[in-house]
Amino acid sequence: MEILKETALTEKHRDRKALMAPFGGWSMPIHYEEGILAEHRWCREKAALFDICHMGELLYNGDFSAEGGLEDIFTFSIASIPEGRSRYGFLLNENGGIIDDLIVFRLEKEKAMIVVNAANADNDFAVIRDRLKSGQATQFSDISAATGKIDIQGPLSRDVMSDLFGPEVASIPYFRFQNMETPDLRAIISRTGYTGELGYEIFLPAEKTPRLWDQLLADPRVKPAGLGARDLLRLEVGYSLHGNDIDDTVTPLEAGLSAFVDFGKEFVGKEALLQQKAEGINQGKTAFRVESRRSPRHGYEIWKDGRNIGVVTSGCFSPMLGCGIGLGLAGIEGCESGAKLVIRHEAVSMEATVCELPFYKNGSVRR
Repeated sequence: MEILKETALTEKHRDRKALMAPFGGWSMPIHYEEGILAEHRWCREKAALFDICHMGELLYNGDFSAEGGLEDIFTFSIASIPEGRSRYGFLLNENGGIIDDLIVFRLEKEKAMIVVNAANADNDFAVIRDRLKSGQATQFSDISAATGKIDIQGPLSRDVMSDLFGPEVASIPYFRFQNMETPDLRAIISRTGYTGELGYEIFLPAEKTPRLWDQLLADPRVKPAGLGARDLLRLEVGYSLHGNDIDDTVTPLEAGLSAFVDFGKEFVGKEALLQQKAEGINQGKTAFRVESRRSPRHGYEIWKDGRNIGVVTSGCFSPMLGCGIGLGLAGIEGCESGAKLVIRHEAVSMEATVCELPFYKNGSVRR
């Protein structure tokens, strides 16, 4: 595919590591001119554009089912993904900890693109390459520097994309993708995202990314959004963020993400997870709403009945709910929905209630 060939890079995308540095792995700004709350609202109501060129893209060519290939590396089956579909899951360590969460796109019968978190891209590439047998590893490459990525998210995103790429975009189901073309651009368009809204991820040659960005922003239905809005949006629907809610010390069982683990296949970390299932987990993902407009923050303590039972991993003020919301890792005993908690940090104390996810339930993601 043309998009996956080596390309000459624009200055904007020449040094991915330098772009990632300011925000601990993100190249996108915290916000643009109108600010975080305005960008958040625009995404919930219209269509917001996110520069996600910092993400990592890895390319594998080969027989997925062959011994020593990709099949035993992730918590889900690669070989069973139909062409034109994608699947979410994990790369684990031997202890079952989450090295990264990622999405695999089945491009062709023997070709897959693995999309990983920016801050983890180099390590993910090394881990996967080391787990491949020597013959298979030669067919594995890092195409991040040559690949641009733009996300458009919001209830009007389908209309915007159909006007630009044609009506075929409207027929792409959730977690599927198609190759799309305009007179001067070929791209992979995926019906996925990280906001809880209807949306698309666009993969294209890096040097063509700035022009497409400008084309999309020329549409009055579209405005740019940064990291601040993206974090509010993902937290309102309860999506985990690697480095906050999940990392290589947290297992999918503790993170409440066991639905993305296929125990019917082999993968690194499986034995540790089976042992954890048999013994039971002591801590788990806990979602809560604060009984005020105050914002819980990463690292705040979670208390129940006078005992410190856990820690907040993500928290914010939710514009859609009008109160503070958060995710944490806490002792699971007594943390059923409706349980009362206290969130503490130094002199700060706020009452909270355990609740079910998602916090915000009116997103357009499945429309």
